Amino acid sequence: MRTLKEILKAIGLGDLDVPEMLVRGPAKLSEATNQDLSFLANMKYENELYSTNAGAVLIPFDFQPAQEVSAHLIRVDDPHTAIAKVLELYSKVERNYGVHQQALIEQNVQLGEHIYVGPFTYIDEHASIGDYTTIAAQVYIGKNVSIGRNCDLHAGVKIYNNCVIGDNCIIHSGTVIGADGFGFVPQKDGSYNKVPQTGNVVIKNNVEIGSNCTIDRATMGSTLIGNGVKLDNLIQVGHNAEIGDNTVVAAQSGISGSTKLGEGCMIGGQVGFVGHITIAPFTMINAKSGISKSVQQPGSKLNGIPAFSFNDSLRSQSIYRKLPELQKRLSEIEEILSLHRK
Repeated sequence: MRTLKEILKAIGLGDLDVPEMLVRGPAKLSEATNQDLSFLANMKYENELYSTNAGAVLIPFDFQPAQEVSAHLIRVDDPHTAIAKVLELYSKVERNYGVHQQALIEQNVQLGEHIYVGPFTYIDEHASIGDYTTIAAQVYIGKNVSIGRNCDLHAGVKIYNNCVIGDNCIIHSGTVIGADGFGFVPQKDGSYNKVPQTGNVVIKNNVEIGSNCTIDRATMGSTLIGNGVKLDNLIQVGHNAEIGDNTVVAAQSGISGSTKLGEGCMIGGQVGFVGHITIAPFTMINAKSGISKSVQQPGSKLNGIPAFSFNDSLRSQSIYRKLPELQKRLSEIEEILSLHRK
């Protein structure tokens, strides 16, 4: 176990004046023991602070407890960021290095130093793997694929030919990078001819992609995932789509082909985008919204199907809930008017 002082120093909080206590690890307020470090970032859980058994708790600088707290309180700029660093500290495990004897690597593959390739993984010709990258079991890496340094590819990831993965990327199990885009031309007889998808997918640095996502290769050129993008599980990104730097997308969202999301956008779960539109930087879109046209104003907040101003949508929802009452009142007015006409 580490001391509290060692932990705070390791996550960049300097040499704070804290009690001499050993910390078993991070824990939720409701489950912590006197050997655990917890945090309070969301005030919904403030009451748990007063009953927690945690030995120490990270809290915001400006927070003033309403009751006595038994834990030692450590004031930080952002408890969420601080506890994330603690979790990272405790989640580090010793990496395995080397190529498993049951992995199959074709000729002319460039392997970096200190990498790991797990069993039943296949790496095709002319692929390159950067230093300190870990590739788990049953991963498929196609021809001419380039994967950068310090990446983690979890079990069952599939990366098709010619795709490019930057440095410090994490791709979780079941995700497919570079499958064909959904391109078909309708014919006079009602059938469809396939349009060859000759491009690739380019994923830049510090990207994390959840489980069972699909990012389609471009028809021509590249489908582009920018630096620092975070994709949740079960997300579809269509061919030639572009996602700007540091945009985050929650689960089950779908981005149609050739749609471009600007930097710093925040996309809720189950949001759907039509194709060939542009979303301005720093746009925020509420869960289950449908985006049917381009968003021009940076920092827009949208909700609904089709999506429009978030505040206007809340007012509309309020009116919608009152529709039965309004309909009844309208019927009463119509009845009164009909009597007057007689």
